Amino acid sequence: MNAVRAFFHDLTLKPQGMVVVIAAFLPIIAIVAMGPAVPAMIAHFASDPEARARIPAMIGAPGLTMALLAPFAGLLVDKFGRRPLLLAGTLSYGVFGAAPLLLDSLDHIYASRLLLGVSEGIILTVVNTLIGDYWDDKGRRNWLFLQGLLGPFIAGIVALIVGYATTLQWNGVFYVYLIAFPIWVAMVVWIFEPSKAQSHGALNAAGTAPAKTPFPWGPTLTIAVVTFFFSMLYYVFIINGSLVFAEVGVTDSRAYAAIIFVPQLFILAGAVLFRLIAHRSYTLQIGVVLTLLGSGLAGMGLATTPTMMAAALIIQQTAAGMTVPTLIGWAQTKFDFQHRGRGMGIWTAAFFLAQSQSPRLVHALDTYAGSMQGAFLTAGLVGLAGALCTFTLLTMGKRA
Repeated sequence: MNAVRAFFHDLTLKPQGMVVVIAAFLPIIAIVAMGPAVPAMIAHFASDPEARARIPAMIGAPGLTMALLAPFAGLLVDKFGRRPLLLAGTLSYGVFGAAPLLLDSLDHIYASRLLLGVSEGIILTVVNTLIGDYWDDKGRRNWLFLQGLLGPFIAGIVALIVGYATTLQWNGVFYVYLIAFPIWVAMVVWIFEPSKAQSHGALNAAGTAPAKTPFPWGPTLTIAVVTFFFSMLYYVFIINGSLVFAEVGVTDSRAYAAIIFVPQLFILAGAVLFRLIAHRSYTLQIGVVLTLLGSGLAGMGLATTPTMMAAALIIQQTAAGMTVPTLIGWAQTKFDFQHRGRGMGIWTAAFFLAQSQSPRLVHALDTYAGSMQGAFLTAGLVGLAGALCTFTLLTMGKRA
């Protein structure tokens, strides 16, 4: 209990931290929520012979505009400030996210999802920048850890609710986007510009702004490539989970939501594991995440029963609990205050470009292998190969 009490005592700027942590889940939760709705949407648009490919692509469509616009959002963040852009992005997120409740055309829904990506790119770029602005390295680890603890509860509850809502209304999943409006109100009340609170890294020892430095393009390129690779694997289950479970007999959306509820809670284990090894090199952390992620995906590819599938999902979800905080924590070490918005904009672009392309890759693997499980197995083996390369670099003394 003393350790828990000490942890929460170390959390500074608590109202701002809670708003930032919850807001960071808006782009992620929206994708997680869409998973249980995939079969219902494919059934609703059954007259479209390409629905099986177009629906997952539509779900990942926001990632395309996020990838294209996030770097520009990062430039705007550094130039005009964090708070105004965050408020505008969150408000438009609610509008564009809920728009498909009034639409019945796959093309129109796809367009609304592209516009949603603009909002998501702004939100994630700003909140990831604020994590670096509001807190030092220890504070970032604490808040990223808390983010990992809250994630499974939020995602699990959302997925369970969506599973039932989808049985009542094919597009009921889009009600989840309305959560943006109360979050926007909380932002108005608590979020402030970090310059008002001598942001960590913003001032030097003399109390003046540091000299301008060149943008670190080399480290940024490394971050972008690694993040893209991680994200391609990260979204394999999130977008295609219901389809792979259908191949072992789980075809009802309510049954699917129920069977993944407990495994999703193992994101907690991932958050705890992240905190336990957060002081170790990022090369080691990356290797551990890839090992778990690859093993979980490959396990789902080899499963023959729902129970085996759920067991493999536990491993994959443990990795999922580590993925985002590990990548963000690593990226934050590469950018100072004057470059943080731009740097995290590029990180966001890499992460969500992969989100937009992951469904296409999985569909191609599905077609080639003849099953969604074959696609999962291939993705898992790629992840394990990445882990092997990472640990090889570690033994050679090369650290991220």
